[in-house]
Amino acid sequence: MRRAFELQAEWCDRLGSSFTARLCRVLGELIDGGTAIGRRLLAWPGDPEKDAPALRLCGGLHFLVRAGIVPELGLLYPPAPLPDRAVLAEALQRALAEQGERLDSWLDQPPQTNEIGRSAPLMGGLLSALAHFGLPLRLLELGASAGLNLQLDRYAYDLGGTLVGDQASPVRIRPTWTGAPPPATAIAVTARAGVDLSPVDPTTGGERLLAYVWPDQQDRLSALTAALEVARHDRPPVEQGDAALWIEQNLEAAPEPGCLRVVLHSVAFVYFPPESQARIVARLEAAGRQASVEAPVAWLRMEKMPEEPEFSLRLRTWPGEDRLLAWTHPHGAWVKWLG
Repeated sequence: MRRAFELQAEWCDRLGSSFTARLCRVLGELIDGGTAIGRRLLAWPGDPEKDAPALRLCGGLHFLVRAGIVPELGLLYPPAPLPDRAVLAEALQRALAEQGERLDSWLDQPPQTNEIGRSAPLMGGLLSALAHFGLPLRLLELGASAGLNLQLDRYAYDLGGTLVGDQASPVRIRPTWTGAPPPATAIAVTARAGVDLSPVDPTTGGERLLAYVWPDQQDRLSALTAALEVARHDRPPVEQGDAALWIEQNLEAAPEPGCLRVVLHSVAFVYFPPESQARIVARLEAAGRQASVEAPVAWLRMEKMPEEPEFSLRLRTWPGEDRLLAWTHPHGAWVKWLG
């Protein structure tokens, strides 16, 4: 368990969150049998790395800080300077001892994010598909959380000089872009739907999503806050359910002329059981076998392949082929476009 906290700290350092890295390291040193939280973590029944208990606990603490429940600890959170380790340890020890019941519920569920920055590479993928087929889109998102990336056409983008989306939107996304820009193509979404095992209602569950954003990454917090506001006025259609069963029910094998059906997901597929992954691929291939230029199907995914060093954006189309479009930061902060 202590090693899992250290590994998470290393990832936070790599992804630009020195505060969360320090938080994980100090927590890893603090956990012991003296608090209920410490006892639960040290007796964790699952995999301390894959289950991400470090991120679960950090999310719970951030939630308490944002709610003003632990003001002493809150004084050490950004925008305050990076705190001294001993001072942070003292405040954390008190929070773990006094807020154990509240924090315990955060250990029950895996971290849930709806990272808006991932809309940038996903939008690049949609532009590539549209440049080829030129049809309106029907979007089907797996692991949609609150559905914020399901409404990616409602945000403003600058993708290496390609301006796309709603340029009047309060959500403005401009990743560091290398390589040629994606095709400049108008976006028309005629239908959208998503599924998640535990969907988040953007009107009531926004604070849970915000709690999982690292507190020293203000740009991510601001973008998520703005996207939640957009979703409150026009809630994305996300159902509760199993991704494999849902796609079998919502992606007909029979062709759908006049639109491009796109199944998309970002940092979600890896969490599906192998059986579910196989069923999803089988349904896509079944629909692909009957696809045509007039009724195409696409599979757009931003995921981390086990054998590769970076997250990638891949687009499979029927008719067509599977293409590696880009390498990307896991939060979408930068995109290396291959096109």
